[in-house]
Amino acid sequence: MTLLGRFLNNRRAGEAHTAWNLPNLQGPALLTLTSRDFAHGDPMPPRHGAKNIGGENLSPHLAWTAPPPGTARLLLVVEDIDVPLPRPAVHCVALLDPASGELTPGALDARRPATGVRVLRSTIGRGYHGPAPIKGHGPHRYTFQLFALGATADGALGAEAADRTRPRALLGAITAPVLARGRLTGTYER
Repeated sequence: MTLLGRFLNNRRAGEAHTAWNLPNLQGPALLTLTSRDFAHGDPMPPRHGAKNIGGENLSPHLAWTAPPPGTARLLLVVEDIDVPLPRPAVHCVALLDPASGELTPGALDARRPATGVRVLRSTIGRGYHGPAPIKGHGPHRYTFQLFALGATADGALGAEAADRTRPRALLGAITAPVLARGRLTGTYER
């Protein structure tokens, strides 16, 4: 696997196609997004990695500043922007109650999400999917992006369709105004 990682070393999705850069997810204010598990730009602890590489697949603690008045829902998108594909891999999409203020470790579990968390479909499946970069590919950046929406994200699609929609289609279909947004980036390497 190390040889494959080295071969693909110069191939990375990059930031151009992240949720953060979608025209419909631009917003005027900034939220501060933090974690007790890692600081912005620092490595994520191994327990947050995927089970198939020895991790626990445990979503990290996340906390954020109060969203602006009128926030109906928070949208959380976790993407690997260094995957050797044309677009970042979406590791998690979730709708959050804006009053919660934080997520405890494991809150994004597909089978037992925390109160106020609705996990949606990601590139890999439903719920949080921890980092599992190709061995030898170098560090991967995982961006946790939080958007304060002025209306529910599934309004244009309907709640049932939003649960089934692929993440890129869902993100592109959001018409709710973005009142604020913030992001936190952690790294992971094998």
